[in-house]
Amino acid sequence: MDASLPSQSLKAVLGPTNTGKTWFAIERMLAHSSGMIGLPLRLLAREVYNRVVDRVGQQAVALVTGEERIVPPRARYWVCTVEAMPTDMPVECVAIDEVQTAIDFDRGHVFTNRILHARGISETLLMGSATMAPVIRQLLPHAEIIHRPRLSALTYAGSRKISRQPERSAIVAFSAAQVYAIAELIRRERGGAAVVMGALSPRTRNAQVELYQSGEVDFLVATDAIGMGLNLDVHHVAFADDTKFDGRQTRPLTPAEFGQIAGRAGRHVRNGTFGVTGGTDPFEEELIAQLEAHDFEPVKILQWRSTELDFASIDSLRRSLDSTPRHRALTRAPTAVDQIALEFVARNEAGRLATDAKSVQLLWEVCQTPDYRDISPAHHGEIVTRLYSDLRKRGFLDPDWIAEQVRFCDNISGDIDTLSNRIRQIRTWTFVANRKNWLEDPTHWRETTRDIEDRLSDALHEKLIQRFVDRRTSVLIRHLKDRRMVSPQINDRGEVSLEGHLIGTIEGFRFTLARSDGDGDAKGLRAAADSAVAPEIRNRAERLSGAPNEEIVLATDGRLRWRGEVVGELVEGDHILRPRVLVLADESLTGPELERVQDRLGLWLRHHVNTQLEPIAALAEPADLDGAARGIAFQLSEHLGILPRQAVADEVKGLDQDVRAKMRKHGIKFGAYHIYLPLSLKPAPRELALVLYALKNGGIRQPGVSDLPHIVLSGRTSFEIDPAVNPKLYEIAGFKVAGKRAVRVDILERLADIIRPLIALDARTHSGELPPGAAEANGFRVTVEMTSLLGCAGEEFASILSALGYRVRRTPKAPAVVEGAAEAPAEALLETGETPEQIESDLVAVDEVAEAEAPVEETTLGVAEAAPAEAVATDAEAAAPAEPEFDEVWFPAGRRPDNRRHNNHARQGNAAGEGASEGESRGRRDNNRKPRFEKGQRFDAPRGERSGGAPREERRFDKPRKFDNASKGGKSFDRPREKRESAFDPDSPFAALLALKNPKSE
Repeated sequence: MDASLPSQSLKAVLGPTNTGKTWFAIERMLAHSSGMIGLPLRLLAREVYNRVVDRVGQQAVALVTGEERIVPPRARYWVCTVEAMPTDMPVECVAIDEVQTAIDFDRGHVFTNRILHARGISETLLMGSATMAPVIRQLLPHAEIIHRPRLSALTYAGSRKISRQPERSAIVAFSAAQVYAIAELIRRERGGAAVVMGALSPRTRNAQVELYQSGEVDFLVATDAIGMGLNLDVHHVAFADDTKFDGRQTRPLTPAEFGQIAGRAGRHVRNGTFGVTGGTDPFEEELIAQLEAHDFEPVKILQWRSTELDFASIDSLRRSLDSTPRHRALTRAPTAVDQIALEFVARNEAGRLATDAKSVQLLWEVCQTPDYRDISPAHHGEIVTRLYSDLRKRGFLDPDWIAEQVRFCDNISGDIDTLSNRIRQIRTWTFVANRKNWLEDPTHWRETTRDIEDRLSDALHEKLIQRFVDRRTSVLIRHLKDRRMVSPQINDRGEVSLEGHLIGTIEGFRFTLARSDGDGDAKGLRAAADSAVAPEIRNRAERLSGAPNEEIVLATDGRLRWRGEVVGELVEGDHILRPRVLVLADESLTGPELERVQDRLGLWLRHHVNTQLEPIAALAEPADLDGAARGIAFQLSEHLGILPRQAVADEVKGLDQDVRAKMRKHGIKFGAYHIYLPLSLKPAPRELALVLYALKNGGIRQPGVSDLPHIVLSGRTSFEIDPAVNPKLYEIAGFKVAGKRAVRVDILERLADIIRPLIALDARTHSGELPPGAAEANGFRVTVEMTSLLGCAGEEFASILSALGYRVRRTPKAPAVVEGAAEAPAEALLETGETPEQIESDLVAVDEVAEAEAPVEETTLGVAEAAPAEAVATDAEAAAPAEPEFDEVWFPAGRRPDNRRHNNHARQGNAAGEGASEGESRGRRDNNRKPRFEKGQRFDAPRGERSGGAPREERRFDKPRKFDNASKGGKSFDRPREKRESAFDPDSPFAALLALKNPKSE
């Protein structure tokens, strides 16, 4: 296939569904002597293959998919899935169907490549949605665009219940659970339904489609798999959901996706309708107009991945895969499964086997094995690793290993899910068996895997019929029309039975039909049960109306439970503290009974909010506060009891002590980081606050609403945050997000209480023993008390301090002094505060003691001389640290730890109470009069005095020091960018000597 062909040979046939595009492409392909058509689904490829075989014979047609390969010797026409199209085979006509799939994150880059490069010798056809016209004009300006109109009209039919859908309807959902539930409901109501899902094998889907097409059932329950080219006799399409999980997230469907599915209604010239069911909200007028007119937003960007791959090495292959497109209408596709598998293999031993271009190319081919099972990347990577290792080491796959894998799948027993899982597994080995030169006997394994897949598919088809098709239901419905009904029974557990068969259960005020293989239909069972269910529901309503408060609880999912059963749920009210209750009940509860239940639940909710959040509610309109104080109280109420101090910093500065005293009477505490109500930090108020906040902001189902109350209840003081959770939820739960962790608000204030006196302390003027964590230049060191308080240490604790605005200074610690060494680092000795003359005398004394106590060994002179040298070398090696250790001192942000004047100003500011929480500023003033670190010691004593009245010149701390005497050539302690003093080793002999000379330091 050549991309450099005349422009008139390239045609884009675009239009909505039911325009005959695929039929047109088949006709054009058969008009040439050879041709190839690429289709989006293996199921559709099989359908087109059968149609072409009927026209030209089996020997002239080849079928090539990832898991199936039928190639006659003289094949002229090739029907393939887009991924399996042979790109090196010249044919007269090439057709690509459903080209709008090029926007898909997972497969889009393959379709984009075919759009850009797949060409027929005489003619190339690109079939797809009309939304592709603008981007095709950009990428292929010389292509001829042919618009085909829809052959029939498509109109909106509104909303209907599932049980009232018209015959020949397709009901669309987007999960297996939804599909199964709807199919079971239709089985009971209308006799049965066929099921079509992308997870089913092609053979099973074909059998289910035939079940519907033959008229055995009148309903089809399907996922969006029916929107991809399947030709079905559908009159009406009903959407049971309007959101889908696309492999990454649950999102609403786009109008174009709605149109692709709704367009299955109506065939050829027969008109079709579409609508909603199953509780799905009716479509907006704008969407209806788009669907009826087939007018959607044009596609602007296609997914792209480079096909010019460099197999020189794995790294070269990675770089080529990471290439970026040069056209603005193309964007690089997200990392695909094959790239993830490549990275996995490259990291293990198998990656070393890729030594040349040929082996790297083989590795890439193996990595493209599909993950049909949708297992974890690591598990799939292990399979790819084993495949590649065998191919490189043996030249083919180990037949015993393949036999073991295939034998595990060869079992047709089990339920629908079990059979579906086995089919997904055997599809992997069917794919492997269809690779060239991977197996010693590929024909045997192709036949074996295909036979197993066929038998599993047939078994799954039978299971689906047994579960979702009941031919006796129609007979039962006719029987019930004659009003010959049996009386249903209901037990004390709410189970409703009919003729011994369980038909459903009552929970709260709702009746739910049970899944059952017995006789009965939904309408008949409902009619039969109403006479028994309605009285029971009315009795329950009466009991709830007089129930005490203790029997009703509100869970984190926003639902009210009475005696463990869901009876209502919260909905948004006109104010965050005034939510409303929606009673969850079916049609059996109406009139006065419903009103009484509504009133009782509403009364309980108001009492619950007022009880748990009474201090918060009282701040909305405090009678004794006015001005800025009243505004702060109102904001605190609006923020459910926790308000960042920064948000009202200016207002707080203007409050005098009398006003603050009034606010404290309301339970308000002014912290360093938050203004909050301590009583509201208990688990129960925080849980309710989360629910109320979520009602107004993002909904109850958002991440974190159900999980955070458990963390609050556990008593944890800090924990790692979840990026998926709204940061505001952590604040509502009583935590502040600091870095990658959330710290409880009150715990954060306690941490501030520990740090504040440390940074207010001046180590140079302090006499006596320094408190734990004190450091020079008004900094502080992290203590065990701090880390224990927050329940974390190391980098996690450092990240919290950094997020709070503290900055760290890291200086290398001095190495430990080796006993017996002639000299010690001067920096370490300076820690003692002694003069150089005293230090020298101490060194002499230590040497004398060492000589007096040293044992004398009786040995030869040579040994006596050699032994000390070896011992010194051994000790030096043992003492050498594996890596340097650092002394970390933290400072408030903006403070220069080496600037004495700045530190003095900062210390004065701290003493004045700037930025301090209420109580701490007062405590700081008290500290200036009477610190809590040493009894009798005063911070505000004259600098020439210390506790006890001793003059300054008598204090050892103020004796001449090298680092403080710049006039003598020493280095100034406060001079920036000078070498800082090293930490003193407490295990050195000088530490012991210092302890003997200064017993007060112990």
